[in-house]
Amino acid sequence: MYKQSLYKILPNHVKAKILNRNNKFKKWKYGYDEDHDMVVISKTGEIGEIYEIQNLVIALPKATDVVKSEGNKWEAAEYPKELKNIKTVFDWKNYSEQFKEKWYDYIEEEFQRREKGYWFFNKDKPTYITGTQYMYLQWSKIDIGKPDFRESNRLFYLFWEACKADKRCYGMSYLKNRRSGFSFMASGEAVNMATISSDSRFGILSKSGADAKKMFTDKVVPISVNYPFFFKPIQDGMDRPKTELAYRVPASKLTRRGLDSKTQIETLTGLDTTIDWKNTGDNAYDGEKLKLLVHDESGKWERPNNILNNWRVTKTTLRLGSRIIGKCMMGSTSNALDKGGENFKKLYHGSDVTKRNRNGQTSSGLYSLFIPMEWNYEGYIDSYGFPVFDTPKKEVIDVFGDKITLGVVEFWKNEVEGLKDDQDGLNEFYRQFPRTEEHAFRDEAKESLFNLAKIYEQIDYNVDLRNTSIVTTGSFQWHDGKLDSHVIFIPNKDGRFKISWVPPVNLQNRVIVRNGSKYPANEHCGAFGCDSYDISGTVDGRGSNGALHGLTKFSMEDVPPNQFFLEYIARPQTAEIFFEDVLMACVFYGMPLLCENNKPRLLYHFKRRGYRGFSMNRPDKVWNKLSITEKDIGGIPNSSEDIKQAHASAIETYINTSIGKTDDGYGNMYFQRTLEDWAKFNINNRTKHDASISSGLALMACNKNRYIPLAKREYKSINLGIKKYDNKGASSKIIQ
Repeated sequence: MYKQSLYKILPNHVKAKILNRNNKFKKWKYGYDEDHDMVVISKTGEIGEIYEIQNLVIALPKATDVVKSEGNKWEAAEYPKELKNIKTVFDWKNYSEQFKEKWYDYIEEEFQRREKGYWFFNKDKPTYITGTQYMYLQWSKIDIGKPDFRESNRLFYLFWEACKADKRCYGMSYLKNRRSGFSFMASGEAVNMATISSDSRFGILSKSGADAKKMFTDKVVPISVNYPFFFKPIQDGMDRPKTELAYRVPASKLTRRGLDSKTQIETLTGLDTTIDWKNTGDNAYDGEKLKLLVHDESGKWERPNNILNNWRVTKTTLRLGSRIIGKCMMGSTSNALDKGGENFKKLYHGSDVTKRNRNGQTSSGLYSLFIPMEWNYEGYIDSYGFPVFDTPKKEVIDVFGDKITLGVVEFWKNEVEGLKDDQDGLNEFYRQFPRTEEHAFRDEAKESLFNLAKIYEQIDYNVDLRNTSIVTTGSFQWHDGKLDSHVIFIPNKDGRFKISWVPPVNLQNRVIVRNGSKYPANEHCGAFGCDSYDISGTVDGRGSNGALHGLTKFSMEDVPPNQFFLEYIARPQTAEIFFEDVLMACVFYGMPLLCENNKPRLLYHFKRRGYRGFSMNRPDKVWNKLSITEKDIGGIPNSSEDIKQAHASAIETYINTSIGKTDDGYGNMYFQRTLEDWAKFNINNRTKHDASISSGLALMACNKNRYIPLAKREYKSINLGIKKYDNKGASSKIIQ
């Protein structure tokens, strides 16, 4: 039975006493409510249900005036025939006052729904849609005619309304599946906002200029053309322009008061509002001021265009100083990582609402939203707009009146099973129709050194375990802050360590002291591999991460064999913090460390602190063949081609035997960042793959016997002074 995790309702987020009092006096204000850490999207002063959508808490309006249709679901109202022939406000002027009076209330109500949203019964449940979604469903024309109501789109619009209401937010970064309707919804929002805005600019960008133009001409313009006269300002220029849609007479004036016969329409001030598109480029819209930027296909910007660079520029078009005056509606599926997907992935992850700076903003300024494909896949949405997750036991009809006989989850799994022998095809399917964020950013299989099928099997398996407690995030500390006492592990969501196994108490902090030097007492249980760094900061503030991995061996102790149990991929403020982190992990587990010695500060830190015995020597040389430095601090060089090959081979063997589907089920490698790094590993450019370096060294450390050199047997001739004879013939002769 499928259990959705896209959203949840929070019944007790606001104390009942406070909720009722503020509702009574209509004190709830549209926007971010700091006292309750929620975004209020109600414009009535009252709130009802409180949703949490992808960690963003959103307070909806209180249900009022709920409309029930004959079908007990969303049904677009028929546009009155008497008004269809009225194309502009100037045509309206010519009608009699009696005719106008008949329609004032109708027009006023449409403006109210546009502003405050709309309540209707859907399958007997009061359901709220925002004014923006109402305009999309009721008044927008798309490629299939009227859009159909989808519960997934309702959640999308609630999230978008929260982005608009929150003054800390620059907009949304929406990770979607194919054919989700985003382009039409974004086009509808551009028209909706533009027709009630004065002196404003609205922009459109896509993966190419041709795509942006097509979105403008095929989606934006038709939606604008088909608006009813009371929502549609007068256009300047052609009815169906190719480059710019310019509004002059404001629809915002066309309320009941603005439509009466006393108003002199000819004297109304123009909107001076435009919608246009630009060619794709890093500096598109640079120097302009935008009220809305529609960013379509953001995950498909290929070189030389860079979505990250463009966003740094266009972000400034949405603000005046610190005040955000515009919003960005960004949405896309993702290309392969080297075809624009990597940059979009960074932007998306930089939009996580749980990770904010001191100004309350995400690093990108946007809010990320991912709606899994099972919510929005055509053919698996019933007549009420709800996705059919599981195969139905009773008859279910879709929006076209056809029977749905299979659940979308089962359908998706069948498709995946059919592509299991086509890794590139499978990865493309994942990107187009993702059920997880990991699916959406799945990379191409080409040029991978390792078995991608096995790696992705493990990644997908781990995703299903994400809500379990297999992996714990935390920190290591010296007890009471006293160095060299004993180390403790403290769970902490902001910690730098991820661990999947903690040794029993009798194996913790096992250190042997010999001749004043400390040695690991659990070397028989496992070892660590580390990719270190020497410099705390870099000129550009970036630099590679330090990485540490722990791996167990087969032993007679209470230890799970052959399991990666620790992952550390981070770059603390100083290198010394990193060094101490590594040292504490080694002491806590009582296991040795194999580290590359081309960046020796970590190894010198170990020696200076009396832990030289924890630093393993390179396993491929005997002691008397080590260099002076290697004898002094240990470690293994990274320059040798033999070492590089042995390192990659160790990872390859482990993946083939212990990752993905195995004879006993699935592997026990639960660290996603490392798996993803293996998938992208390039042996000729290892510097970017910190996780692969350290995990491979851990494998070599645990299997050091494989690399012990065999002593070559030397043969020497020794003269014993014994003469040799040739015994051929009748007599023997001395061989000279």
